[in-house]
Amino acid sequence: MPQLSISEVARRVGLRPSAIRYYEQIGLLPPALRITGQRRYDASVFHRLAIIQRARQLGFTLDEIRQLFFGFGNATRASQRWRKLSRQKIAELDDLTRGIKAVRRLLKNMMKNCRCQTLDQCGKGIFRSGCKGVVARSLTANHRRSRKKFALDLSDSE
Repeated sequence: MPQLSISEVARRVGLRPSAIRYYEQIGLLPPALRITGQRRYDASVFHRLAIIQRARQLGFTLDEIRQLFFGFGNATRASQRWRKLSRQKIAELDDLTRGIKAVRRLLKNMMKNCRCQTLDQCGKGIFRSGCKGVVARSLTANHRRSRKKFALDLSDSE
């Protein structure tokens, strides 16, 4: 089997060599064979990189990809691994969708009800409302870690 340089592998899969080195460093790729100090890969590296790239496209983190490769017993079929991780990712996306919808409602409510002339006036109204009513949480946070919701009602802002 021909041995490919890291730059050739990177070119063929559309990654930077540094990404391939990083995947190797964190254990997602097995250590490359070294010939005169240079990394050399066989064609099987393309299969592993294809899995990594697809998982990244689907929004999986590097830790989740590590779990895909190493978080199951050796006898666990690939389809079972993907199903389990996909169920978890779908639940996370459902949480994110609920958060997006809540923020969307908040923005529409604010556009409809805010009559403030200054931001100071807005701040006073928000403070007086006691921060109740609508979910306001970071949409980019990992929603499984924190289920606490903070309320914010801008309908009283004037």
